[in-house]
Amino acid sequence: MLGPLCVVGSINVDLTATTGRLPGAGETVLGGRLRRDPGGKGANQAVAAARLGARVRMVGAVGDDTDGHAMLQNLRDAGVDTSDVWLGDDPTGTALIIVDEAGENQIVVCPGANDTVRLDGVEFPAGEAVLAQQEIPVSAIAALAGVPGFLALNAAPARAVPQAVLERADLVIVNETEYELLPALAAARRVAVTYGSAGAALREGGREVARVSAPKVAAINSVGAGDAFCAALTLALHAGWDDVAALTAACAVGADAVTHEGAQPPLRRLDTYR
Repeated sequence: MLGPLCVVGSINVDLTATTGRLPGAGETVLGGRLRRDPGGKGANQAVAAARLGARVRMVGAVGDDTDGHAMLQNLRDAGVDTSDVWLGDDPTGTALIIVDEAGENQIVVCPGANDTVRLDGVEFPAGEAVLAQQEIPVSAIAALAGVPGFLALNAAPARAVPQAVLERADLVIVNETEYELLPALAAARRVAVTYGSAGAALREGGREVARVSAPKVAAINSVGAGDAFCAALTLALHAGWDDVAALTAACAVGADAVTHEGAQPPLRRLDTYR
């Protein structure tokens, strides 16, 4: 049985242009197709966790604007409790995304209301897992050192993690590039490193303890894969699954995610991915 999860993080609108190839510096590429979707690493992970079968609430902020109200409704429709998401004066965060025909992407994020996220007055029960990312202020990340339950941090985008959080976290999740950019993670208790289509590995105290491959699929869009992986791995490890079973399920969830457009793909219950 999956335990409850609180996601602390960003909520964005994703504006996605799909084109044959990614543009080079200073280059214009024609023939794109535009989509407008819910996004933000925090919202993506919250929606993924809810679709995987967990009871989920979210801590975050959106603007008191059309996009903000739409993003709140999207979370509620997915089954996420939004009582700790507040409406602010800043506009709702927006991500500008370009995706090529192979599913690779380039992303620019305009944080907006996400820069106002704080944990003042938010309570965290001991039996609840907490999953956060680094698209919110470092002050909010630092405050996570005081949460009592299972704490997972997706250290993306790659920036320095507060030392107290690094020491406190039960799990840190990064991709291979982020792992190289954050050498301090080698000292973390448990780090999951993703390698895209090559799978993922789990490291403890700097030593690899498990590695699994990812299922082979026809990728359409990789934007939501990492967030789906983070949600799945956090839920599985919090539920007490062994390392290999948890990694295997998380890689399968990530592989499923890339076969759908948008950052919040439809997913099945987590135990069906084992």
